Amino acid sequence: MRFPAFWLIIVVVLSVLGLYVHRRASTLLGLGVRARRALAYLLAAGIVAMTVARLGRGALPDGVLRGMGLGGSTLSLGVLISAVLLAVVDLGRLIARLGGAALQRATAPARAEGGSSPAAGAAPLPAEGGAREDGGPTALPTPPPIELPALARRDFLANGAAGSAFLIGGGSALYGTLVGRHDYTIEEVAIPIPGLPRSLDGFAIVQLSDIHLGVFVGEPEMRAAEDLVRKARGDLVVMTGDLVDFDPRYAEHLGRLTRRLGPLARHGVAAIPGNHDHYAGIDAALEALERGGARVLRNRGSVVGDAGGAFALLGVDDVWARGRVPGGGPDLGRALADVPRDLPRVLLCHNPVFFPDAAGEVALQLSGHTHGGQVNLLVRPGDLLLPHGYVAGLYQRGSSHLYINRGFGTAGPPARVGAPPEVSRIVLVAA
Repeated sequence: MRFPAFWLIIVVVLSVLGLYVHRRASTLLGLGVRARRALAYLLAAGIVAMTVARLGRGALPDGVLRGMGLGGSTLSLGVLISAVLLAVVDLGRLIARLGGAALQRATAPARAEGGSSPAAGAAPLPAEGGAREDGGPTALPTPPPIELPALARRDFLANGAAGSAFLIGGGSALYGTLVGRHDYTIEEVAIPIPGLPRSLDGFAIVQLSDIHLGVFVGEPEMRAAEDLVRKARGDLVVMTGDLVDFDPRYAEHLGRLTRRLGPLARHGVAAIPGNHDHYAGIDAALEALERGGARVLRNRGSVVGDAGGAFALLGVDDVWARGRVPGGGPDLGRALADVPRDLPRVLLCHNPVFFPDAAGEVALQLSGHTHGGQVNLLVRPGDLLLPHGYVAGLYQRGSSHLYINRGFGTAGPPARVGAPPEVSRIVLVAA
């Protein structure tokens, strides 16, 4: 019941925003009754298609669901972005009107006191067609320049801004769906690890996170992930949660991908679960990882290296499972018990919100979960909305570092704007 209830909230919000966008578009374009009705049907169809794609798994072929989901989500995302931009335009228009009204009230007494008669001592204008006293021709008065009323100018600018909001909203949604979600990058960052043996200086960890295997992430995306991991040339591959979206049927895809990634790094693959893996069915996800040859570190620890030099690789369960799953949730102490205390520690934890608890206990925490905001138009709201402002990239608390991968797939709308999907290459540096 949890996901349908959450989806119902999304549908209600999109419906309200759709009504707002419909009204503004109808007014701006001067649509007639039939055109207004057609636009309403189109906006409603977007929400219905997106809902069927998310909730109709198994009832329709994946190809049909994918097409419906991409079309409906693109339209709904365009509505969402347009509504936000239109709200900014309408707020600015309201402020301008209120400011203009206040200024008019403030200047009205001064105009009343000044009167409208000509200034004293001013020479009278000659009558039209008359002659000057010196007998020369009379110059005709220069007509005043034609100006649009202030109200008309404001309406023109507001309509132009509203039109731009629709163009930006629709264009951003199309870009994010068709291009942005596949605009993969390899991000490389070097991180100092106190106590790291010199023999492991330059050890490269390739991080994949938030793959979200499902309707919108399938074989083409899996091939892309494999190619990127191969190009990153890592010593170890780690997968930091949200590997399956919502449907346990796609756990089989996860097993295939894990088997293909294992040979690309000499220390193989290690993985932890995320909240979506719990939604999909944690047992199916973990079994697929194990069948694929991955070391599953769910509140477990492992030693990477040998007698010539090693570090402790720790993994914890996702924070979402705390209090919801019997025995679930992160247990760093349990993971630490599996490894020697004197080894430097690297922690895999899906949600970066756990970093304040881990800082001081580990040298580095690798996380995902945030998708880097996924849709960032001009600004990144996650900087203000997410706990501690942990959104993407490198952060530090004392001597401990946190790196947040923007993720490989998508959640919600299958689109990315201003947050390209990434594979991370984390280079450990002896400090």
